Amino acid sequence: MKKLALAASCMIILTVGCSKTGTQENNAQHKEEQHHHNEKPSFFQGDLREETASVEVLPSFLKDKPEDMQLIYSAAAQHKEVLEYIPCYCGCGTSAGHKSSYNCFVYENKEDGSLTWDDHGTRCGVCLEIAATSVMEYSKGKSVEEIRLMIDEAYKEGYSTPTPTPKPENG
Repeated sequence: MKKLALAASCMIILTVGCSKTGTQENNAQHKEEQHHHNEKPSFFQGDLREETASVEVLPSFLKDKPEDMQLIYSAAAQHKEVLEYIPCYCGCGTSAGHKSSYNCFVYENKEDGSLTWDDHGTRCGVCLEIAATSVMEYSKGKSVEEIRLMIDEAYKEGYSTPTPTPKPENG
């Protein structure tokens, strides 16, 4: 978990330009990036997907990516029970058909234990930040409901429409 904390810190620093608490210039830049992120460019062909034998085997598209990104991918895949109830606010619900934050990293879990990864998260700081924050808060003992409320509150302004993510059942 210490590595994940370091990864989360690094990703938050890297995505500070996407933060709603940044300068007006950063906010304008975020709105411009958000606008482009929501559009499907004419060359849009969807996210790259790759199947591996298990959650322990990361996809090859992560080989040249920073270690902190690889750690977030690994943590996201291991925390489906959290991220399937956490919306993403980058616009991937409309641009890529994602249903939750989990879909930014994993497209499908198969009955035999294999899974199909999605490379969307490799190109999106908002996706990485939401997943890292959610997993970190879960590891600190927060409930999925508390994390959902925290993420919804943090991203309610200045970000795209959230994915159509079901709310967790009170348990």
